[in-house]
Amino acid sequence: MKIAQIAPLYESIPPKMYGGTERIVYYLTEELIKQGHHVTLFASGDSRTNAELVSICDNSLRLNQQCVDPFAHHIVQLQLVQNRISEFDIVHYHTDYFHFPSSSLNKEVNHVTTVHGRLDIIDLQNVYTVFNGIPLISISNNQRIPIPYANWVGTVYHGLPFNLYKFYPSQGKYLAFLGRISPEKGVERAIEIAKRSGIKLIIAAKISNVDEIYFQTTIKPLLNNELIEFIGEIGEKEKGDFLGNAIALLFPIDWPEPFGIVMIESLACGTPVIGFNKGSVPEILTEGENGFIIDSIEAGVKAITNINSVDRAKCRAIFEEKFSAERMTNDYLKIYEQILKKKVFSNTVNY
Repeated sequence: MKIAQIAPLYESIPPKMYGGTERIVYYLTEELIKQGHHVTLFASGDSRTNAELVSICDNSLRLNQQCVDPFAHHIVQLQLVQNRISEFDIVHYHTDYFHFPSSSLNKEVNHVTTVHGRLDIIDLQNVYTVFNGIPLISISNNQRIPIPYANWVGTVYHGLPFNLYKFYPSQGKYLAFLGRISPEKGVERAIEIAKRSGIKLIIAAKISNVDEIYFQTTIKPLLNNELIEFIGEIGEKEKGDFLGNAIALLFPIDWPEPFGIVMIESLACGTPVIGFNKGSVPEILTEGENGFIIDSIEAGVKAITNINSVDRAKCRAIFEEKFSAERMTNDYLKIYEQILKKKVFSNTVNY
């Protein structure tokens, strides 16, 4: 099968540091190639891939200080895709709704879009109402709730390569928080849970420009405690040891998280997850088997006291069964084949 993967340009494929969507595009692309498919990847020029790379910009946009308008690059990307669109059996977009107008006009083109972000934003309602024939893939069932009327053709949970992280059978000595500093990620909750538990918390997190004020005013004052250590953003090489040597990963989100890759990263290492009951968390975690689902700080403290009841080998086994890159890719291939054989979408535009 000839497949085009259309990646966001904010990070390289794979990302050098933080970048969930870009990592998933990378794992999917490489697994498709491994299974014998021809893949063309539309991405930034600093990407590394075994696919045919079509670069739109020399470097990823987040770390490019000369980039003022990232949308301009994405518009050019869409045109490059259009120039070659007849070459592909299917085009798989990971770039939100930017392509909807052009895709709705190309009625003979087989395409599908994985929606990677949150959908509970009022501005999005009209987009998905007008373009209600665009075939969409969700990354959790919970993600669909704000727009159930969209043309959902499947849910595909994210997956990671089996050998990306090794299994750590022994429990570590600290709690871990991994992700980015923002109000919805709930790092202040993690800090409070650690303080009440009397257990060290290590925070490995990215700080975006838009969250700098929040960090300075809300989070930084909380770091002045011997139990709390902030180490900043870490890369792929450091993640395994960081997660694998932890007692548990704290995932205290305060928003409808569409998936949360860090949860399956932790499970791959054998480290259980303690997550707030929001978004995809109940779909990823099974109470008492690979972690605990909580709804309060107090419940988080209690979960830590019971963490020894969770079998770290079971955490790894659940990862291998449900959240591997191979399983993810096979799920996507089933949807590709469904689209190719049955034409499950109509490209309808209602306006």
